[in-house]
Amino acid sequence: MDMSRRKLTISCVLALAIATQACGQSNSAAHNKLAAKVAEPALTSEATPPPERAHDPHYVIGDDDMLSINVWKEQDLTQSLPVRSDGNISMPLIGEIQAAGRTPLQLENEIAERLRTYMTQPEVTVMVVKMNSRKYNILGRVSKPGSYTLSSPKTVLDAIADAGGFQDFAKVKAIYVLRHQANGTDVRLPFNYKAVIRGEHTEQNVTLEPHDTIVVP
Repeated sequence: MDMSRRKLTISCVLALAIATQACGQSNSAAHNKLAAKVAEPALTSEATPPPERAHDPHYVIGDDDMLSINVWKEQDLTQSLPVRSDGNISMPLIGEIQAAGRTPLQLENEIAERLRTYMTQPEVTVMVVKMNSRKYNILGRVSKPGSYTLSSPKTVLDAIADAGGFQDFAKVKAIYVLRHQANGTDVRLPFNYKAVIRGEHTEQNVTLEPHDTIVVP
C-alpha cells in the first residue's frame, strides 16, 4: 500500500514539473513574439526612405493653392494647408511663412531651414495638390463655359476645344481675351478664329495666363 502511494506521488510531481516547464516555454515564446512585434514598427520606420520630390520645379505657388507638406517622421508637422489670400501659410513651430510667389522646392528649403532650430536634418517635401490659383475663364457662346484649371501651357484654341467648341451663332471672328495687367488695368487681346485656323494672325493664339478670361460673343 505504501509503495502504491509513493508511485502516485512521484507521478504527480513529474506531471506538475512537465506542466510547469511547458507553461514557462509558452510564456517565453509569447513574450519573445510580443517584443519582436513592438520592435518591428521602429525598425520599419528607420528603414523607410523619405518621400520622393516629384513636382514641377517651374510651378510658382499662388493664393488659394492647396499644399501637402510632409516632414519625414514628424506626423505633427505633416499636413495639408491652403495658401491664404495674403500668400502665407501657418505651421507649428515656425509660424507664418510666405508661400505664394515661390516654387515648391524653394518653399521646402525655407521650411527645412526654419525647422533646423528644433531638429537635425529635417526632410521636407512640398506638393501642390490643387492648383486653385492657376485658372482661366471662358464665357459666352461655347458648349461648356466656366472656369478651368491651367495646369499646363494652353492656348486660346486649346481652351475653346476644352470648352466643347462653339454654340450656334457664335461670332468667331470677334473673340477676345481679357487679361489683367500688373498696373491694375485690363487689356483686350483680339482672336479671329477663322483667320487663325487658316494660318493667319497666329500671334493671336496666345498662351493663356492665370485669370485670363476668353469671351466668345
